[in-house]
Amino acid sequence: MVQALVRETSKTWVDICSIEAISPNTGVCALVEGQQVAIFKVGNQDEVFAISNYDPFSKAFVLSRGIIGDRKGILKVASPIYKQNFNLLTGQCLDDETVSIPTYQVRVVEGRVQVSV
Repeated sequence: MVQALVRETSKTWVDICSIEAISPNTGVCALVEGQQVAIFKVGNQDEVFAISNYDPFSKAFVLSRGIIGDRKGILKVASPIYKQNFNLLTGQCLDDETVSIPTYQVRVVEGRVQVSV
């Protein structure tokens, strides 16, 4: 886990890892200010998304190990346990509209992935 912080306009950005450390179309888990965050790199570019690592259906911290894909053009991750799908942009469950998970701001700066919670 990374402890380096970058301050910017009242936001705290936590440096996680280099963008190259995340293989295309996979996720990693990071502890950010006490919260497990699943960070996904989509494709071979520097497009990243950050959502809670907690799967509310299995009650386990496993979403970073999920499978990235899309449903009707919506980027999503499928939980590795019961296979519910979560929108990577909004955290909304695509299989049960009453369930959503937190999303986090994420960016790539000089090749480094940073998350703000």
